Amino acid sequence: MSTTRPYPPGDLGPDPGNAGASAAAPATAPLGQVRRLRLAGTRGAVARARDFARQALHDWGWLPAVGGDQRAAAEDVLLVVSELVTNACLHAEGPEELRLRCTAKVLRLEVGDLGAGAPAPRSPHRPGRPGGHGMFIVQRLCLDWGVVRNPDGAGKTVWAELAAPS
Repeated sequence: MSTTRPYPPGDLGPDPGNAGASAAAPATAPLGQVRRLRLAGTRGAVARARDFARQALHDWGWLPAVGGDQRAAAEDVLLVVSELVTNACLHAEGPEELRLRCTAKVLRLEVGDLGAGAPAPRSPHRPGRPGGHGMFIVQRLCLDWGVVRNPDGAGKTVWAELAAPS
């Protein structure tokens, strides 16, 4: 798990003033907006989550991409959503909910589940072996990621943050 930032998980840090917001995020992105998708008990959770994230990116002006950086940022978001939801399906009794939050600096992805385990990149990473690459991919693409246990003790939220396109 990453511990690189100076503020606690769930705290996105200080928001920049309005002057810098348009430079760090698409002008149409409603800063601080949270989108939620209930996934508990549904079939095709990974595809539904990816479609939901794609629609949010479209609504926030990340798609259709106007340049290479924006296209890469959107593709990274969709890949990380797929990896986090897949991990919840395979290792945590299935995902409960996907949450997306867009700010001027980052897009935060959260996948809640009822599982007891904690994800971790396989170490050492062996690229030639099948399986076990999900959290390695998340670690490589994201600014930061982590796990927050639910206060009642049942389950957790796995979160990841990706940079907003420039």
